[in-house]
Amino acid sequence: MNSRDGILAIDAGSSSTRAAIVTADGLVSCLHRRPLRTHSARSGVVEQDAALIWQQTLAACRASLQQARQKGLRVRAIGLCNQRASAVVWDTVSGEPLAPALSWQDSRHAAELAALAPHWDQRLRPRLGRPVGSRSPYLWAAHLLRHQPRVARAWAQGRLGFGGIDTWLLWQLSGRRLLATSATNATACNAYVLDAHAYALDWLEALGFPAGLLPTLCQDADDYGRSDAAVLGAALPIRACAGDQLAAAIGQGCLEPGQALCQHGTGSFIDVLVGPRVALAPADSTAEASVVVTARRQNGVSHFALESYTASTGAALTWACQRLRWFPDARQLLALAASVSSAGGVSFLPALAGMQSPQRQPAARAALQGLSLATGRAEVAHALVEGIAQSVTACVSASADTAGLPVSRIMSGGTLASSDLLLQLQADLSGVTTCRTHQSEHASLRGIAFLAGSHGLLWDDLPQACARTRLQAVFKPRIDFAERACRRARWQARLCAELDHVRQENTR
Repeated sequence: MNSRDGILAIDAGSSSTRAAIVTADGLVSCLHRRPLRTHSARSGVVEQDAALIWQQTLAACRASLQQARQKGLRVRAIGLCNQRASAVVWDTVSGEPLAPALSWQDSRHAAELAALAPHWDQRLRPRLGRPVGSRSPYLWAAHLLRHQPRVARAWAQGRLGFGGIDTWLLWQLSGRRLLATSATNATACNAYVLDAHAYALDWLEALGFPAGLLPTLCQDADDYGRSDAAVLGAALPIRACAGDQLAAAIGQGCLEPGQALCQHGTGSFIDVLVGPRVALAPADSTAEASVVVTARRQNGVSHFALESYTASTGAALTWACQRLRWFPDARQLLALAASVSSAGGVSFLPALAGMQSPQRQPAARAALQGLSLATGRAEVAHALVEGIAQSVTACVSASADTAGLPVSRIMSGGTLASSDLLLQLQADLSGVTTCRTHQSEHASLRGIAFLAGSHGLLWDDLPQACARTRLQAVFKPRIDFAERACRRARWQARLCAELDHVRQENTR
């Protein structure tokens, strides 16, 4: 292993695209970021500029490669991770996108999908690990084929490209040759049969999506050809492609059943690894909002995880700072929260955008309760942070119950993971040791590099690569079982009160 060797790692997210070099010692360097934007012309519609995604990704990659050359680093391969469940349609001759890119946040077809759910949910859950849901890139593309003449014409002429952000970028990087997607990305688009590594063609037919438009299914660690030197400035083997959340799990060293990743951003995604078996929630499970995802696929074997998320965690702090102006910024909110030992009886339910887990209830609302004349800003700040930790704990607990295995460790990353208070609260409330790694904000870049370089390029295998991950801080539970149960029960009671209120409103 030569510490001057590295992997060009790309992370094309929703708000920015990043490129960096991950060297054989597991460190992230030569990092370059380019901003991206989302657009919402009407309620439920969230779109991006596909051409801009490619332009900004290319600019970030070229800048990283140039800096690597200046530092004397030798780049051996490329790994790509990206936002999941977004989609692009384009003309494969001109290279022009034929519609704005669909964002994973888009819900324009939610009502149409809801009408299909009674017939399809029970058929899809055992195969796809999830119900019909509220979004579908395939239904979006089917509508474009019916209603957009340019798209229909390109399809009729055999020049229509379709796929996720991964497919779009792989096609561009390979000099417009490769139309492919990976297992972790296909899983999120909700037409991927988990244990067969194949598309659910009957479901796609019901959506009106033509099978001939599907990208080729590949593994996450696979041979994706080479980059075009005329495009990137270097002809490099592309050896990995994965969804961003699952790449972050690898970058945090989560490989074994029972390990969990909590990635904090605008919302917080929680993945509990279950190994090479599909763990499906029973009909009466408390983890009704957990879905089964492919955590990674390599060497012909898929590893799975139970995934859930809470949408308004980082967003809740932004709301308190920018909308209500209770605090100057999130950093000072977190510092103020840590200045007191408790929330003084105040509790917060972070459901500003509805509730996703442990139960899915879009009509649920956030609640800040238990205020008194003794309550100050510090107690409110502490309650906001503890509400996030409670929500994460509820997700972890429900997924662990469904999987039928205890969670051994929670690895936390993302913007909020810098808060010692949040991670200590996660450990206290879950009863599970919680860790933060060095460069945890770059976990997805590190993880996709590990996946790309773990077949002898930089490391012999994935465990050897993940051994390069360095722990920065470890938070062990500090409260006993009785106090943990009491604090969780109080918060759960307030959560149930909100759910009861929503049910009463729905029956009026």
